Amino acid sequence: MGGGWSGVAAPGNRPNEIFDLLNREVNSALADPTIKGRLENMGSPVLMMSPAEFRKLIAEETERWAKVIKFANIKPE
Repeated sequence: MGGGWSGVAAPGNRPNEIFDLLNREVNSALADPTIKGRLENMGSPVLMMSPAEFRKLIAEETERWAKVIKFANIKPE
């Protein structure tokens, strides 16, 4: 996966039922062709995934970009 992405998150100290409900409702909205089309037209990939898959994506992307930053010796201004 390349480029930008966005997602919906909530503090981790919530009951799993909250995450399940949020995930179900967001994925339902993303399945709507109008919403999906609008997001895709803005250049945002539409990825419907479980909370566990999203956590994995965040971890992988964090590791990926940390390597780039370290290799390029990028420092905060």
